[in-house]
Amino acid sequence: MSETSKKVTGISRAEYASRRSRLMAELPEGSLVIVSSSSEQLRSRDTFFPFRQDSDFLYLTGFQEPESLLVLVPGRAQGETLLFCRECDAEKERWDGPRLGPERAARQCSLSDGFPIGDLDDILPGLMEGRDRVYFPMGRYPHLDRRIRSYQQRIAAAPDGKGAPEMVDLDYQLRELRLIKSSQEIRLMGKAAEISAEAHLRAMTRCQPGLCEFQLEAALLHTFVNSGARETAYPTIVGGGSNALIMHYCSNNAALADGDMVLVDAGCEYRGYVADITRSYPVNGRFNGAQRALYEIVLAAQQAAIDQVVEGNHWDQPHAASVEEITRGLVDLGLLRGEIQGLIESGAYQRFYMHRVGHWLGMDVHDVGDYRVHGAWRQLEAGMVMTIEPGIYVPINDENIPAEFRGIGIRIEDDIALTNRGAQILSAAAPKTIEDIEYTMLHGRDLLTR
Repeated sequence: MSETSKKVTGISRAEYASRRSRLMAELPEGSLVIVSSSSEQLRSRDTFFPFRQDSDFLYLTGFQEPESLLVLVPGRAQGETLLFCRECDAEKERWDGPRLGPERAARQCSLSDGFPIGDLDDILPGLMEGRDRVYFPMGRYPHLDRRIRSYQQRIAAAPDGKGAPEMVDLDYQLRELRLIKSSQEIRLMGKAAEISAEAHLRAMTRCQPGLCEFQLEAALLHTFVNSGARETAYPTIVGGGSNALIMHYCSNNAALADGDMVLVDAGCEYRGYVADITRSYPVNGRFNGAQRALYEIVLAAQQAAIDQVVEGNHWDQPHAASVEEITRGLVDLGLLRGEIQGLIESGAYQRFYMHRVGHWLGMDVHDVGDYRVHGAWRQLEAGMVMTIEPGIYVPINDENIPAEFRGIGIRIEDDIALTNRGAQILSAAAPKTIEDIEYTMLHGRDLLTR
């Protein structure tokens, strides 16, 4: 049995309950919390995009149906937790699949009670009455904004003079909760990274001149779906040659040329958690001199950044380490000229390295969480998960750059979980050193069948 075929359990009911309790404990007395599910999105005429649940709603409930609403009422014993969702409907279920219905959904999610979503107008205004503040994700779902404000106006106009509650954005409280991952979350992210690493290995073994970029994309998607991860975490990037210079390239329709590099940035979503991995390698399986020189700089920059993922360090330290390593390497190659510190202070390196070294990772590929707190870089803590992804992108039309370097784009990206035992590379199974990449591309089909 391969590693990716092993079952990994999801988030427990106890953890969902703990998340709701922690959120309610963060809020002042007299608060009410409203969190909406995602809506189904029309693709064309009567065809919809695959449904993807709202990350905040999923984080607090684990419930996967659209047209749902979670209401938390802090301050009553341990607080009331209410779910509004669709009723069972045999005719609609015949076409679209089963629904749990309010009572079963509430039991399955360990919530206090469940109600039909059609009863929202009768019940929610009463829950809002007498509350000082109503917290909800303001601006995310316009139809929810309109509905809540109409309830607010109805309460304000009531003759009893209780006054309408203040509307407050919930975003900050949930960002802070979601930033620190539990062991269950890190286990799921490890599974997503494991599947994604195997997909990168599969693509690497199939790469050869003459293929189209989308054929490598197909190899990645095959592994994702075959391993139970039916959705990508983001649009897959397969950029051959100078297409690698486009940060969010996803046309994936060009031929892969002998002598070029290809940059592959791809990750799957597994049970609501995502991976984000990038590998860069020569289309023909052998690094030439210029490719090797640039690749070694990026690899060294990534390791320097990972070495700074330590509890107590701040968010910018991994990035600063990567900038210094890349700037030094570019000076050694003659692509930059001057003193290293001066080149860093002036931003000269940004001609070749224009993005930051990473971002938070979790339920979303660019996950929630502030990078600065009160104007200062946030300190790193156990439970944070991030990407580390330095890169070098050499302009293709600059005649001041030696021809052998022009048009090469290299990024190396891994998923790093900061645990009590230090930094854990969740995506380590994807080949990364020059020796491992060349060996994999030469012998890879044998490796996959072992």
